[in-house]
Amino acid sequence: MKGQIDQMDRVFKALGDPTRRAILDLLRDGPKTTTEIVEEFPEMTRFGVMKHLGLLEDAGLVVSKKDGRTRWNHLNAVPLRMIYERWVSKYEDQWAGSLVKLKQRVESKAQSKGT
Repeated sequence: MKGQIDQMDRVFKALGDPTRRAILDLLRDGPKTTTEIVEEFPEMTRFGVMKHLGLLEDAGLVVSKKDGRTRWNHLNAVPLRMIYERWVSKYEDQWAGSLVKLKQRVESKAQSKGT
């Protein structure tokens, strides 16, 4: 359990930075080379982008594979799914149920005012 918590801490830390979230958004469309990612962030140095990629790899959100001198970066959505299952899905039904009840109350009051 402790190892799982440490992993989730790394995922949340990685997701806490807008640049890292932007990198994940880029990778959602498919694998990208490190050079392609660096080109998307002209305000940053290559070293800076690679540091962000390293944190994403450490969190398990990015998997990289070398092909000769080219490094391909792939999105790994498994940690995101784990967060979803732990933090969102358990509350989803409760939230949806509350919204349905609220909708019914509002509609009920609107109908009673209309008659």
